Amino acid sequence: MKTFDLGVLDDFVNGEARQMRLDGHVLVVVRIDESVYVLDDRCSHEDFSLALGEVSAETCEIECARHGAMFRLSDGEPMSFPATRPVAHYDVLSANGRLQVMVP
Repeated sequence: MKTFDLGVLDDFVNGEARQMRLDGHVLVVVRIDESVYVLDDRCSHEDFSLALGEVSAETCEIECARHGAMFRLSDGEPMSFPATRPVAHYDVLSANGRLQVMVP
């Protein structure tokens, strides 16, 4: 596992998805209030960027813009069809005010 620095909480706009490329990994990072979520930036139904989709702050989900599949930000589980497989998710840690994510 490698640890990557994401920045500080204020680097992220509340309720907006942001694509980040870290050492060959393409991730989508979403801030909702004081929480930050990180998923692989690829819909499990079809290879399409989740960062292009809409975020629901109310349900803590992100929608794939291609076919409308919803994924839970906390664990990447699909919440609606056509997706049936989860998207990989990664825990975000805070160390000295910096956000960090560990990816394989």
